[in-house]
Amino acid sequence: MSHEPLNHESFARDYLARVAELLPQLDVARIARAIEWLREARDAGRTIFACGNGGSAAIASEMVGELVKYCSVGRPRRFRAIGLTDNVFALTACANDEGYEHVFAEPLRNFAEPGDVLIAISGSGNSRNVLHAVETAKALEVRTIALTSGETGRLREIADLPLLVPETHMGRLEDCFFVVTHLLCYAFVDGSNPEDRDEGRG
Repeated sequence: MSHEPLNHESFARDYLARVAELLPQLDVARIARAIEWLREARDAGRTIFACGNGGSAAIASEMVGELVKYCSVGRPRRFRAIGLTDNVFALTACANDEGYEHVFAEPLRNFAEPGDVLIAISGSGNSRNVLHAVETAKALEVRTIALTSGETGRLREIADLPLLVPETHMGRLEDCFFVVTHLLCYAFVDGSNPEDRDEGRG
């Protein structure tokens, strides 16, 4: 059986066009509110937590790195940020002994305090460990921001501040999640406030 060869240029063009269509649909008012929540947490000495699975875990970890390094070093105010995906020992021990749905919620019980912020990332919006983390955070009076699909999932319904992407394709969802997390971070690298402006990065 013969198959029509894939037109790679056409695929690339269509993929990029779809991402370009999605970006203007992001809710900039909600993104601005999320930036303000991060600013308030930083200025009050509160902690920002981030979590997700797979590609979302990578995005959460990268965002924490941006907050701890580029949004903090050489600036008068520093971020306190913890990636709940990043301690392999604690994560795997909890998964083995308590169940994978608890791997983010249990560390929150160790460290979270009222006024902290949790950034929960899930493309499907139905990851049980992410949902459990949000429920636990809310019980601990932690503000919750969700990066998730605007089309499916429970995460968008239970988070305090859902930042939604109107898409279900995981690749394009994660493309947009990276854009949003960079917006959240770069507001403190080259934002409008003098203390948030970049003085040069290597």
